[in-house]
Amino acid sequence: MDEQPDAAHASITTQPGEPQRGDSRADGGAVVSAWAAVLARPGAADGGAGMLHQLLLTLVCGGYAAGSVLGWGSRELATIMGDFGLCAAALAAAVSCFVYARSCSGPSRPAWYMFAASSLWAGLGNGVWGWYEVVRGQPVPPVSLADFCFLLFAPPAIVGLLVLAKRPVNRAGWLCLSLDSWLIAGSLLTLSWSLALAHTASFDGESVARTALSLAYPLLDIALVSVVLAVHFRRSSANRSAVNTAIGALALTVLCDALFTSPLLRQQYNSGQPLDAGWFAGSLLLAYAPWASARPNAEWERPRRPQPAGRPIANSLTALTPYLAASVCVLGIIYNVLNGRAVDQVVLFTGCTVVLALVVRQAIMLMDNITLTQELAQKENHFRSLVQGSSDVIMIAAPTGVLRYVSPAASGVYGRDAEELTGSELASLIHPEDLGSVVHEVRRFLAAAPSQEPTTRIECRFRSGSGDWLNVESTINRHHGGLILNSRDVTERVRLQAQLQHNAEHDPLTDLPNRALFTHRVRQALGGRRRTDPGTAVLYIDLDGFKAVNDTVGHQAGDELLVQAARRLQESVRAGDVAARLGGDEFAALIMGDGGPDQAAHEYRVHDIAERLRIALSRPYRVQGTEVRVAASIGVAFAEPGISPGDLMRNADLAMYRAKSAGKNRVELYAPQMQADVARRAEMATRLRTALKDGEFVLLHQPVVDVNSGRVTAVSAQPRWRSAQGILFTPAEFLRVTGTGQSDGRGGGEDAARSAELSRWTLEEAIRQAARRRRAGHGVAVSVRLPASQLADKAIPPRTVESLLAEHGLPSGSLIIELSESDSRKPLEDLEHRLMALRRLGVRIALDGFGSGYAAINALRKLPIDLVKLDHSLVEGVLESARLYKITAGLLRIASDLGTQVMAEGVDLPEQLAALRAMGCTHAQGTVFCGPLDEHRLRRALTVGDYPLPRPEPRLTARPGVLAEVRAPEQWSEPPALVGGAMPVRYSGSHGTRRHEPLAHTPLRSNNETPVPPT
Repeated sequence: MDEQPDAAHASITTQPGEPQRGDSRADGGAVVSAWAAVLARPGAADGGAGMLHQLLLTLVCGGYAAGSVLGWGSRELATIMGDFGLCAAALAAAVSCFVYARSCSGPSRPAWYMFAASSLWAGLGNGVWGWYEVVRGQPVPPVSLADFCFLLFAPPAIVGLLVLAKRPVNRAGWLCLSLDSWLIAGSLLTLSWSLALAHTASFDGESVARTALSLAYPLLDIALVSVVLAVHFRRSSANRSAVNTAIGALALTVLCDALFTSPLLRQQYNSGQPLDAGWFAGSLLLAYAPWASARPNAEWERPRRPQPAGRPIANSLTALTPYLAASVCVLGIIYNVLNGRAVDQVVLFTGCTVVLALVVRQAIMLMDNITLTQELAQKENHFRSLVQGSSDVIMIAAPTGVLRYVSPAASGVYGRDAEELTGSELASLIHPEDLGSVVHEVRRFLAAAPSQEPTTRIECRFRSGSGDWLNVESTINRHHGGLILNSRDVTERVRLQAQLQHNAEHDPLTDLPNRALFTHRVRQALGGRRRTDPGTAVLYIDLDGFKAVNDTVGHQAGDELLVQAARRLQESVRAGDVAARLGGDEFAALIMGDGGPDQAAHEYRVHDIAERLRIALSRPYRVQGTEVRVAASIGVAFAEPGISPGDLMRNADLAMYRAKSAGKNRVELYAPQMQADVARRAEMATRLRTALKDGEFVLLHQPVVDVNSGRVTAVSAQPRWRSAQGILFTPAEFLRVTGTGQSDGRGGGEDAARSAELSRWTLEEAIRQAARRRRAGHGVAVSVRLPASQLADKAIPPRTVESLLAEHGLPSGSLIIELSESDSRKPLEDLEHRLMALRRLGVRIALDGFGSGYAAINALRKLPIDLVKLDHSLVEGVLESARLYKITAGLLRIASDLGTQVMAEGVDLPEQLAALRAMGCTHAQGTVFCGPLDEHRLRRALTVGDYPLPRPEPRLTARPGVLAEVRAPEQWSEPPALVGGAMPVRYSGSHGTRRHEPLAHTPLRSNNETPVPPT
């Protein structure tokens, strides 16, 4: 700032007869180095690289200045460096500005093109100057091409500075910018005309062209200085470093021009002297200016950094600029008067125009101030209406915490007048329990930078006019060292949030903690100071028989029972323990340890609590006037070091299901073997699913034989799973081996899904093979065993049987559906409708397990049954028990009276066959004829068509399945028809007279079981 007026003052002292060199050389050096432009390409410039470039620029300028001071060693080298050195610097500035202008895309792009053109003209002027002095070795003519180039230096620079200036938003702004520029230019013209230009304009024998050139140089300098000053106070906020560097480069160039045109230096000037170092540095600065930022477009897009509070100095100088310019004009006139000179017409005209411009500018500013005052008044009224009409309470607190202003909404929100709250301390209105957190948050907020955290939000309790505490949410902003609080009453919202939180963490029926809250409490117990307490335990509780209560009394009664059970559970646990309902009829309890080291004492104490809970939950319940009973199975798991909440709850869950599988209504402690059993079951279940998908199941068929003729009348389809050891397992045996068939209540849904999938496969495979046998000439019917629950629950879709029969071309009369696993507690209406549809189609229905219980009798009474299969338990005991013999005979008479055919299953001994035939049984299957056969052996048996009826053998003992005689082995007449461990059978004699003789063997097994190796 201090150098620019001096430069302007010096530039107006140009003497006639001397061309000005500095105008062109000033901007030419701004690109000084193409190296700086290349090094500052996007992505290559950072903080360290910028310092390196500035250091390199300083060294180059310092080296040139040192050479000029030392005279460069010779007159010839000094002339070359003074002419062509300045030319090279100006051309470097032109190249740098041009390259930057092509790479950037901001609004400043035309400005750098102008600076490139200005530097180009300066470089050409210095080149022409060197052509005369160095190449031709003669003085530069008074009027030459160099003068033309130097004159063209200033206009592009002026245009470029105007582009960089902040553009006014309206016409008044453009007018003020023009007036400010004229005020500066007019004042400088008045002063320079009074000092020197009046003498220059008096010709004194000079030619008109030379006089015009002598006046053009200082006038262009004045214009350039005026624009430099205007741009300095109105420069854009974007890329300030580049703009400031360009202004500094032009100011340095104008200063050197002023020094060159002074009489003292002009007479002694020669090319290569120290004055050239200033022009050289100006060109280098202009070359470096566009690359002063990190990347070309970075600072043009960078948001303006917020300014600190207070009146900026730059704005004050901008406001004073017109008055300073007018003062300079007055000083010029006073200078002429004091020296006894007559006031020149140019000075008088210029001074009058400056005063007129000042008046016009002040009038414009006055109108703007009036307009701004009116707008400010309107905005104040607008915001006052918003504040006073807002439902939120707006308060302004001083740095001391005293409320300076409170909006009228306080009376409606807090029940206290605004005048009452004004002047009171904010801390006295906040709940004492919340005051510490509020003060901490406010201190943290005030310590943070406003740009990083402009606002913050607090929530506290605020004293109302009635003395109650209201939940208040406040948004806090900074205000002149104090705070602005925008507060609102959120009491209802807080209550609603608390209610929603309670509902999310508690069971809606019993109001006990739910699984999420219980898991959180377990995590707290394991992670707090009790984390090493071995006495902490989790109890999982399941109500045995609750489903029967829902089915018999109703779900509303079941809900009432759960409420009573939850009340008993909560009353039975200690004060520090946690009771929860996990869902359905499952409850849980968290028993806190007492910190003692005796593990046995802990186990005894927790087991005693669990027994108390079991007894309390097993007492009769009175619901809807009816007394119902349920039992409780409880699993207990103790906390171990490092155990997670999920693992501890899982262990208790495993122990609870072990209690259910062990007989229910008991307490079981967790043992690590339980987890191993679960892992084994899961692994084997996965193997079963894989076996179903990979086709590892095979279908065997066991013939059903007419006991009177020995003719094969049907075959019973029996699926088998071929294990990795080649052993064939029935589904029941596989479930027994893997443990998934245990009635522990776990995995019932998965077992049912696998059973349904296996049943669908069995049905489809049996129909497919039966159709193939029928096409081969074997038209016997096939019997497929299906659980009644799958038919009733539509696990097998209604149209499955029909579609399979139609797809494979099997007559419906060739299919027999065996119903198994009938549950007497379930209604039979849906099953009856399904079976009636199958019977209308022509499919025959068989009842499996006849005589095993009430369910079979009930099914026979209600369902459309074509034939019944005696339960194998009756067949096994028909020879050993007279009671079973009479029961079996009675069942056969009942079936005969109903006109239903009877088939005996599991007939393994000739004596059993003879007894059943004597009772009136018509059909039988078992190892007395043959075991389950694969497809090849089955077709061989069907080709023969019948089996010989064996005769009973003498027996020495009544023990079942043990023969009294041991026959000597004979040669086999044909291979034994057996598969999967069925009893070997041999034949002798011809086809018509062959004799059936069983081999000597260990006690016989049922055809439904296959020897299973130990696991």
